[in-house]
Amino acid sequence: MILALESSCDETAAAVLDPPRALLSSEVASQVSKHRPFGGVVPELASRNHLLSLRPVIESALQGAGVCLKQMEAFAATSGPGLASSLLMGNTAAKALAATCAKPFISVNHMEGHLLSPFLDAPLKPHVALIVSGGHTLLIKVKEFGNYEKLGSSRDDAAGEAFDKVGKMLGLPYPGGPEVEKCAKEGNSERFPFPRSMLGSGDFHFSFSGLKTSVLYTLQKIGTPDQQTLADLCASFQAAVIEVLVTKALSAAEHCGMETLALSGGVACNKSLRENLHEECGRNGIGLCAVTPEHSTDNAAMIARAAAEKLARGQFTALSEDIDPNLSLAP
Repeated sequence: MILALESSCDETAAAVLDPPRALLSSEVASQVSKHRPFGGVVPELASRNHLLSLRPVIESALQGAGVCLKQMEAFAATSGPGLASSLLMGNTAAKALAATCAKPFISVNHMEGHLLSPFLDAPLKPHVALIVSGGHTLLIKVKEFGNYEKLGSSRDDAAGEAFDKVGKMLGLPYPGGPEVEKCAKEGNSERFPFPRSMLGSGDFHFSFSGLKTSVLYTLQKIGTPDQQTLADLCASFQAAVIEVLVTKALSAAEHCGMETLALSGGVACNKSLRENLHEECGRNGIGLCAVTPEHSTDNAAMIARAAAEKLARGQFTALSEDIDPNLSLAP
């Protein structure tokens, strides 16, 4: 069995997985309420709370799985990308446990964890992955585990980052993404014709900074919006983001000749995105494998899933290997 830890940003998580795919427990301690007064994640505050939460989260994961540390075959942790001070907390804890129990340590790329999260209970198969989170928007061609080709990424703001920033400028609570989605349910998505940046660029890259600026300029023109206008702004913004994501993802799958498209990352819990992607995939004869909403945001289950693949291949990590806040997934 594998005990995996995730602490790349502001979520402290631990999970126990019985390889290859039997998830026995997954625990997450959220810090959202602690960072909400600041309108975003404060690195020093995040790392301090990781230190406080790690032990109880690990104990809870072990208890939930009905196992003890001595039964672990390996220990894993996120090594990057992420906040350096946060990464160090989980990474160092997992190394200490591995050294104490004389078991292998496995470092995991956070984005590889997201990439594998739609396959927590299924074998990995060739596909095109759309990873959409607060820090990344990626299209990856996946041939097999470890064999990845980056097809495209955001040239500026990630989709999740744009959601959060637009939510903030509209005066919605932090984090803005879920609040924008909630508000958009009552809105008219056609009221404001926001731009679909790079939709016809001929490649698989994204850009959401111009869309965010367009929302700002619109807001400046109309002044303080009433409740319906606020809902229309959210719906129109969300529709623009989703159209670009879905169009680019389907185009990438068709270009690569892949029959499966996988969706993961924090923004994958957006119901409108999931519904639109499911509808378009069905229309184009492409299978959709979407991460479950509970495993779309940062969690240790996905880290354990990636670690299981490495364990099966004997791909262990030296305890002397450092974290890498800027770690990339594919060239």
